[in-house]
Amino acid sequence: MPAIVGPVQIVNVGGGVVQFGDTLFISPKSASKSTSGSGAGNTGGFIITNNAFSASNRVDTNVVDQPITGNN
Repeated sequence: MPAIVGPVQIVNVGGGVVQFGDTLFISPKSASKSTSGSGAGNTGGFIITNNAFSASNRVDTNVVDQPITGNN
């Protein structure tokens, strides 16, 4: 069944799917990479992290880590 969509103004979309009208399937894709040092990912109410030395290897020899184009 066709959908009638009136005037639309999208100011900002951050990490979501915007869909208007009919669709067969929606398959959103995303890929990301992050590096963090020792103890950087700790969460909680009271954390004590003792690190004498912390270093992260940021050298990335891969050109494409996770291809998502054409991956339907």
